[in-house]
Amino acid sequence: MPACSAAGWRTSLHDLRHSFAVNTLSRWYREGIDAERRIPRLATWLGHVKVGDTYWYLTASPELLQLAARRVERNARRSRP
Repeated sequence: MPACSAAGWRTSLHDLRHSFAVNTLSRWYREGIDAERRIPRLATWLGHVKVGDTYWYLTASPELLQLAARRVERNARRSRP
């Protein structure tokens, strides 16, 4: 029996990691924090050997995709002459 089930949890540890990653990235974007610079930190927290594996979470949530797209659009407008 998985540890989560034995503890009476209805979610898995993977679900908790996923929620943590998506919520952290979403919060960084909402707060205007440079999430791209912090991805290596998040990768370490999640135990990812490759930082690229952490970028997968950017596609995991419609809200997160929307926040990231807004950031890209805002930065593109700022860089125009």
